[in-house]
Amino acid sequence: MQITAQMVKELRESTGAPMMDCKQALAEVDGDQEKAVEILRKKGLSAAAKKAGRATAEGLVTSYIHAGGRIGVLLEINCETDFVARTDDFKELVKDVAMHIAAADPRYVRREEVTDEMLEAERKIYREQAIESGKPEKVIDRIVDGKMEKFFSETVLTEQAFVKDPDQSVGDLIAAKVGKLGENIRVGRFARFKLGEGQAADGGSD
Repeated sequence: MQITAQMVKELRESTGAPMMDCKQALAEVDGDQEKAVEILRKKGLSAAAKKAGRATAEGLVTSYIHAGGRIGVLLEINCETDFVARTDDFKELVKDVAMHIAAADPRYVRREEVTDEMLEAERKIYREQAIESGKPEKVIDRIVDGKMEKFFSETVLTEQAFVKDPDQSVGDLIAAKVGKLGENIRVGRFARFKLGEGQAADGGSD
């Protein structure tokens, strides 16, 4: 099948991958856009894995205000050089991740940040639920493991489904940018503020 410039353009717009990579991916799957997207995502994950150990001392800190000023996010994303930090692609990534945090309310950046105490408490809850529902003992551990994976996918930023494209995780989104920009990129830290959250009720009188 002939790979047209329009097909390459559409794939590039949907993935942000370099033009030659898009053309090669389309050629591998006879022009199938969905399969080409999958190939490019796998390449991005592979590139991210190779660069994961490289130092990230540059990057950007950004703020994002959502829902009429009721939710705000402060976010730091790091890369290797100031050159990449100033590119439109990197700025777009930072903005997208900040917007995602405002919408999805993650609690951790990576699953390694979840404390042993929290993991144990969650596993205990899921095990008790499985026992109370009458599940056989031999399948309880498997049920608990499945629920823990769901816990990670709901609370860990890099494992959450990206709100603008639920078919990929935030980690996949970052990996694709790593593949495109050629540098290690990682989320440094974030803080999410919701108006009135965590405040005790006002007990004063008029």
